[in-house]
Amino acid sequence: MQYPSVIKTINSSNEFRFKEKGSEFIGFASPTNSIEEAEEILQKKKKEFYDATHNCYAYKIFPDVEKFSDDGEPSGTAGIRILNAIQHFDLINLMVVSTRYYGGKKLGVGPLGKAYYNSAFGVLESLKIQEKENHSYFNLKYDFEHSKTVHHFLNSHQCIIKESTFENGAVIFFLIKPNLISDFESDIKNGTKGKAVLTLVEDGIYV
Repeated sequence: MQYPSVIKTINSSNEFRFKEKGSEFIGFASPTNSIEEAEEILQKKKKEFYDATHNCYAYKIFPDVEKFSDDGEPSGTAGIRILNAIQHFDLINLMVVSTRYYGGKKLGVGPLGKAYYNSAFGVLESLKIQEKENHSYFNLKYDFEHSKTVHHFLNSHQCIIKESTFENGAVIFFLIKPNLISDFESDIKNGTKGKAVLTLVEDGIYV
């Protein structure tokens, strides 16, 4: 698949509260990288606000997972409006839960949808947005005699070293930007006289 060069996400959690005609809205946002993690966050918020009238939510997870829920509110007034706020900031890999404590007065469909949008917008606006760049994850097997050469090219091609092992020869695991792979592969091949073996482990790693 085609991976975007950059994605935008959040790197911390926060909460935003306000009242609308007696009802209290609590917007909570948190980074998440999987459906399982998003569901865990949701269950924690439901437990925390066990006495709330509604715990509505939306999440987006790379590359194409989107889910939202109105949790008993009129269809189209909550979950999709939370998702709209996420889309406004062009964010991914995050979860937003909007909790409502009913204040005794109905808001009406339009104002209710706006309130849920504002609860999500408010908490997202309060957080620092982080851009993460696409990388590919490789391992490189090489002879010890080429260690200096290998590390020189890892450094010159802006690679991020994640792990090294030395049990059966040297193996290094690293991240590299896709646009640098071809030159890196060529330099490693020439620098080690074709003895080093480069293997792709995974694409689409954002850091």
